[in-house]
Amino acid sequence: MPRYDFRCRACGSTFEVSRPMASSDDPAVCPEGHADTVKLLTTVAMTGSASAPRPSGGCCGGGCCS
Repeated sequence: MPRYDFRCRACGSTFEVSRPMASSDDPAVCPEGHADTVKLLTTVAMTGSASAPRPSGGCCGGGCCS
C-alpha cells in the first residue's frame, strides 16, 4: 500500500499515511489531531544502473533469422 507524506500547517509536524491510491487525495488529520494538513510531493531517488537482459542464443538472439 502506498505511503503519502503530509505536513500539518497548525503544528508543523510531518507524518506519513498509508492508504490505497484511490484515496490518495483524501484529507489527513495529523497525529496531534489538527485537520489543516497538506500532502507533500515526494520524490524517489534511484541509484545504480539497470539494462534489459541481452539475448543469449536462440533464433531471435543468435542472428539466425533473416
